[in-house]
Amino acid sequence: MNFQRIWALVEKNLKTVTREPGMLFMIVLFPVILTLVFGVSFGAIGGNEPTSYQVGVVNMDTSSPYREWSSYFIGNLTLTKILNVQIYSTNETAQNDLVQGKIQAVIIVPENFGWSCRSFWEVPNDPARWTNTTLQLYLDSGLPIATAAIPPIVQQALVKTIYVVQPTMSYGPVAVSNPSLIKASRFTMFDYMAPGMFAFFALFLIMTVSQSFTFEREKGLLRRIYTTPTSSSELMTGEAVSNMVLGMIQVAIVIAMSFVGGYRPPVDVASFILAFIVLAVFSLGCVGFGLIAATIAKSSGAATGIAFIFIIPQMMLGTYVSGGLSGLAQLAGKFVPSYYVTDALTSLFLRGAPISSSTIMLDLAVVSVSSVAVLLVGIMLFKKYGKA
Repeated sequence: MNFQRIWALVEKNLKTVTREPGMLFMIVLFPVILTLVFGVSFGAIGGNEPTSYQVGVVNMDTSSPYREWSSYFIGNLTLTKILNVQIYSTNETAQNDLVQGKIQAVIIVPENFGWSCRSFWEVPNDPARWTNTTLQLYLDSGLPIATAAIPPIVQQALVKTIYVVQPTMSYGPVAVSNPSLIKASRFTMFDYMAPGMFAFFALFLIMTVSQSFTFEREKGLLRRIYTTPTSSSELMTGEAVSNMVLGMIQVAIVIAMSFVGGYRPPVDVASFILAFIVLAVFSLGCVGFGLIAATIAKSSGAATGIAFIFIIPQMMLGTYVSGGLSGLAQLAGKFVPSYYVTDALTSLFLRGAPISSSTIMLDLAVVSVSSVAVLLVGIMLFKKYGKA
């Protein structure tokens, strides 16, 4: 294998890209624009404040002798710094705002709330003499995140109001036992999406490769290259290296624009290096998928459509999009390489896992094996059926 020829092919491919406006747009402007849009939409830009929810409270216990307990409870809700409490005079007004999406939850404090708290403290070891009551909680069913987050926060405030400290079994059959305290997360939605977004942009290498090979075949460039001493292995190696470089440039642009927008994962340089290694290996698999698409396609236009057959499943099942999918779809995601790329980057950037973590090493192994296998299949298919 002649490395001088391989470098000449790499140089030729990179020059072709720099001279083609459409390719430059896909590699440079497309990730810049989309990263900025995602940053603005999901909180990386201007999203440093912790997530908070608008909650309406209807206090029905304003005239009882022990009404200070309800005030204490409402104060504890506010102290969580996650719930923005808005007081309503009637349940109807609060429910109307909930239906319209102005608030995410409604809490109804019952009339005998103060009596219940007082009765507990008077005879904490005699449940038969307690005045039992129930807080009514209504949630916006259209916001799954809020539906999951708000009840534990309300429970936390209730525990602090009644028990002051964490309850133990000595308090009797009270339906609260060591609830986990919820703190305001400093992560934005963009922070959670970023690992999958890096894999998402690498996937577009499939379309770039398929279009490039199909275009060169249409123009007769491949036939002319094969009349030179350049071997098929040298050609494929040159294409793989050049496209891997382009993929890394694109990922670097996305990461740079993420930092410009305020993305700051709490990791060291070694974690970033490993992330680039994972993405570089994954890009080889994308080259393989691109070769398969170029083998099937008869024109560069058709190559784009065929490339999306390989892009869409990996994008939907293995990148930032997959978090909101059903359990079955998430299980299916484990059969696409991009899933393991996203999982490795999530472990690095969000979970704070060390680079020697067994989970990350397993993800890297799966990505490596699958990428090499797909690249070899793509090379064999294109050499046999795609050159003509």
